[in-house]
Amino acid sequence: MIQTKLSTTVASSRVALNVASRRNCLRFMSGGGSSELRKTGLYDFHVARGAKMVPFAGYSMPLSYGDIGQVASHNNVRNNVGLFDVGHMVQHIIRGGSSLKFLEWLTPSSLGSLSAYQSTLSVLLNEQGGIIDDTVICRHPEATWYVVTNAGRRDEDLVWLQARLKEWNESERSMDGKVEHEVLNDWGLIALQGPKAAAHLQRFTDFDLSTITFGKAAYLSIQGVRVHVARGGYTGEDGFEISIPPADTVEITSLIVGTDGAVQLAGLGARDSLRLEAGMCLYGHDLDERTSPVEAGLSWLIGKDRRASADFIGAQTVLKHLQKGACPRKRIGLIVSGAPAREGAKIIHPDFEEELGTVTSGIPSPTLGKNIAMGYVKNGDWTKSGSKLLVEVRKKVREAVVTKMPFVPTNYFRG
Repeated sequence: MIQTKLSTTVASSRVALNVASRRNCLRFMSGGGSSELRKTGLYDFHVARGAKMVPFAGYSMPLSYGDIGQVASHNNVRNNVGLFDVGHMVQHIIRGGSSLKFLEWLTPSSLGSLSAYQSTLSVLLNEQGGIIDDTVICRHPEATWYVVTNAGRRDEDLVWLQARLKEWNESERSMDGKVEHEVLNDWGLIALQGPKAAAHLQRFTDFDLSTITFGKAAYLSIQGVRVHVARGGYTGEDGFEISIPPADTVEITSLIVGTDGAVQLAGLGARDSLRLEAGMCLYGHDLDERTSPVEAGLSWLIGKDRRASADFIGAQTVLKHLQKGACPRKRIGLIVSGAPAREGAKIIHPDFEEELGTVTSGIPSPTLGKNIAMGYVKNGDWTKSGSKLLVEVRKKVREAVVTKMPFVPTNYFRG
């Protein structure tokens, strides 16, 4: 039934989706045009498999593979299993006696409530409550934390982290033990995503993957190599992010991909459409240093105890935004009629024609067969689901309806 619907959608939207694919290519290329692009440990692996490589976040990354289009790759992840190289992301280890307090100073999340090998989405905040970066933080035993941040914010994050680390370790707050920070340079990171991901990965390990539920992680062995496996991802589907030592990245990835066609390689094009259907933000587009987590619809990651203690960087602005009616703008989801709305499109009130905000991400959804978008608008009654707005697309106004996110229901494995 799903496949029939998708086939009809693709046939009726071929021109729009081809245009979307080209625009995605330009969008990713704008992520960095330096001749000194970094390469993940899988660069040669991608080239050998016909990848179209484009600059993204300072790296040369695969947009697509061979003649497999963005829509086909997207649909494969929704229905089967696909593999993404996310080795451009920055992997960190933070450890030390006062590391919990240090990380709770940097973020508004209740990290102390996490159990061993449990993770949470969080944000690094500046003094004004703006988002320096979004991050995933996983608690390990013995005052150790595994942290992943965005490649496009690598330089800014590392400078900021080192400055905060120095400040912390030179203060009385580190009396429980100094904090150490290690970057796992050149480590591989791959994301195996889709409803068949668990069954496929189980073929390569004796570890019972059903014991790892969404948001949990474990160390396990694949082909005798100890890897860190976290259940989650950026697509809204079930899946795993697998961190691999540099010397073993190509071998382990090749083993998982195999030669039987069970796993299809996927690139940035499919990753972008999948994450937007799942209502997830892309830093630099939907998040930035001028945006608070409350504006971004991420209030859920601000722990109740953290609201009470107000001892994290940027707390003053964040707590103010949490007050009823005090948040100046909100991130919303939209279903747009006619042509798809792109980043920068104006969002307009239909009655008094006031510009309320702008679109930050927008695509034709391969799964829904509708144009979806997210953006920010001034706070008001029009942010409620079902509200009718207008979006200016190619100098024409299009009707749009505020829609709850995720646009496509998530399929995380919760046991």
